[in-house]
Amino acid sequence: MASDKSDSKPRGGTVVASPLVPNFTLRDYSAFFTAGALCATITHGAMTPLDVVKTRIQVDPELARHSLLSGGRKIIAAEGPKGLMTGFGPTAVGYLVQGGGKFAGYEFWKKKFVEIAGSQEVAVQYRTAIYLGAASVGEFFADILLTPLEATRIRLVSDRTYATGLVTGFTRLAREGGLRDMYAGFLPILCKQIPYAIGQFTVNEFCHELANRSMTEETRANLSGVSKFSISLGSGIIAGFAAAILSHPADTLLSQINKGHGPGGPMASRLYTLAKEAGFKGLFAGLGPRMVMTAGLVSGQFLIYGGIKEALGAPPGIEIHKD
Repeated sequence: MASDKSDSKPRGGTVVASPLVPNFTLRDYSAFFTAGALCATITHGAMTPLDVVKTRIQVDPELARHSLLSGGRKIIAAEGPKGLMTGFGPTAVGYLVQGGGKFAGYEFWKKKFVEIAGSQEVAVQYRTAIYLGAASVGEFFADILLTPLEATRIRLVSDRTYATGLVTGFTRLAREGGLRDMYAGFLPILCKQIPYAIGQFTVNEFCHELANRSMTEETRANLSGVSKFSISLGSGIIAGFAAAILSHPADTLLSQINKGHGPGGPMASRLYTLAKEAGFKGLFAGLGPRMVMTAGLVSGQFLIYGGIKEALGAPPGIEIHKD
C-alpha cells in the first residue's frame, strides 16, 4: 500500500516525509513484465481449444447456434483433435508480449497516476479513475505488440487452409497485406482489450477492497494461505465475468474484420456496418463460452502473476483501497 504522506520521522533534527509511492527499480519492472508475460501466455495457451470454438461460433454460420461443447465436437469430427489447437503459436507468443506489457504497464501507470494525485487521501478518493486510466494506457501500448499476432491467429482459426502455423501465417500476412492488414484490427482490438483490461483490473481491485473491508485488521493480518487463495480466486472469477461482458461485442467484430467480412472504407465505418448487421443478439453470440473461458483466464492470471512475483522477489503493487 502506498504510504500516507503524513508519515515522517526525524533524522538529524529534520523531518523527512515518507515517499507517497515506492520507488520501483528497473529490476522490479522486469519482474512485473516477466510475471505478466508468463501468466498470460500460460493461461491463453491452455485456453486455445475454447478460444478456437468461440471464434468459430462467431464467424462460421454453421456453428453459430452451437454451444461450446457441441461446437467442439463438430470441429473434432471434421478436423480431428488437432483442429482445437489451431492458432496456438500466435496465441502463446502474442500474449507473452501483451501480458508482459499489460501487467507491467498497469503497475507503472498506476504509480504515475497516484503520484499525480499528490496524496494518499486524494489517490483513494479518485482510485476508480486511477484504475481505469492505468488499465487503459497500459493496455494501449501492449496492444501495439499484440495486434499483428492476433490477426494471424484469427486467420489460422477461421481458415484452416491459410497457413500451417505461426511463422508461415505471420509471413503470409506481412507479405500479402503489409502493415495495413497487420494493423487493420488495431481499432477493434483496442475496443475489445481496453474494456477487457478495465474489467480485469478495476473489478479485481474493488473485489479485494470489499473483501478487506469486511474483515478486521487482525483478521486480515492472520489470513491463512487458503483464505488468501480463495479471495484471489473469487475476485479473479468475478473480474473475468466483467471483462468478458464489457469486451464481447468488440471481440465479435474483431473476428469478423480479420475474417475479411464487411464493406471497405474507414475502420469506424466498417465497425458500424458490421455491428448494425449483427444486431444486439449477434454481437453477443458466443458470450456464454467466452465468460467461462475469461473467468478461468483472469483468475488464473492473477494467481500465477502473484506467485511468480513472489518467487522473483518483486515488491507488491501499490494499494489505494478505501479502508
